[in-house]
Amino acid sequence: MANIRPGKNQIRADNQQGRLDPWWVVGFVDGEGCFSISILNNTTTTTGFQVFPEFVVTQGAKSLVALNNLQQFFDCGKLYVNRRKDNHREDLYRYCVRSIPDLQSKIIPFFNSYQLQTAKHQDFVVFREVLDMVAQRRHLSMAGVDQIRMLAATMNRRKKRS
Repeated sequence: MANIRPGKNQIRADNQQGRLDPWWVVGFVDGEGCFSISILNNTTTTTGFQVFPEFVVTQGAKSLVALNNLQQFFDCGKLYVNRRKDNHREDLYRYCVRSIPDLQSKIIPFFNSYQLQTAKHQDFVVFREVLDMVAQRRHLSMAGVDQIRMLAATMNRRKKRS
């Protein structure tokens, strides 16, 4: 990928006056973002499971402005703090989009138009497929949950899912 430098019409991450350059967002998410699908036990659902898709970007406190800019760019999501008790000198912050309508109407269309450039693109493809299944209400059957579980197991370094 070419080295992209801010020009007259591009906005740097630390400039809150304007909009971020979409390709800067792609590079940032390629490096610091994550698309994940969790399947949680939930006795209030018909299947006993809840499908929980999430788009997350994590940064240390010193780079919180970048997460604020992402939140403004996508016009959705929330910021959460993880107060660290280990030997690190700063807290971690997470920009999270968990709303299925926001994921479907903002996050998915953006990354369809501006494709990720690393192996993270394949995680996005699976993430998009699961969200399509949710839109078709296939997550409401055990067969659908099982299919989603198998897809989720292929994401993010093939972590095992219970």
